[in-house]
Amino acid sequence: MSSIGQGVREIRIRSMDGAFRVIYVAKFESAIYVLHCFQKKTQTTSKADMDLARRRYQQLIQDSKS
Repeated sequence: MSSIGQGVREIRIRSMDGAFRVIYVAKFESAIYVLHCFQKKTQTTSKADMDLARRRYQQLIQDSKS
């Protein structure tokens, strides 16, 4: 998921209830950070979901510099 940020990964889950995604980053020593998780309703990931994960990633980068 380089479109969100460096080191960002995605877990895809399919079940009887539908498709789900977990977007996370594990490049920091202190923790694994879940940026966003959601149920997929369409084939493509919505811009709103991508933007939310990107904003959370950017905030995490800013906080790690402090």
